[in-house]
Amino acid sequence: MSTLAVIAIIVAALIVVAILVAASRRAKERRQLGTEQTAAQRDDARHHRERADERRTEAAIAEEKAKRAKVEADLDEERARSREQELDRG
Repeated sequence: MSTLAVIAIIVAALIVVAILVAASRRAKERRQLGTEQTAAQRDDARHHRERADERRTEAAIAEEKAKRAKVEADLDEERARSREQELDRG
């Protein structure tokens, strides 16, 4: 073989190796990006779940306050009736 042919083969082999290395890096970067995106989506889902739990808690507290307010209103109404009956008797 001539020297030129050997050099051409070596250069072609180096180009092929460079292409394979570049493709490998791109594939690795895509996998890493996919992993990061999946982690971000899980964090997002966790955040939404936490907010939902917070809102459920707030709703339960508001419901309890409403129940207490209704009981207090009923008690005030009963007191008012009692006072009116006392006035009517007296």
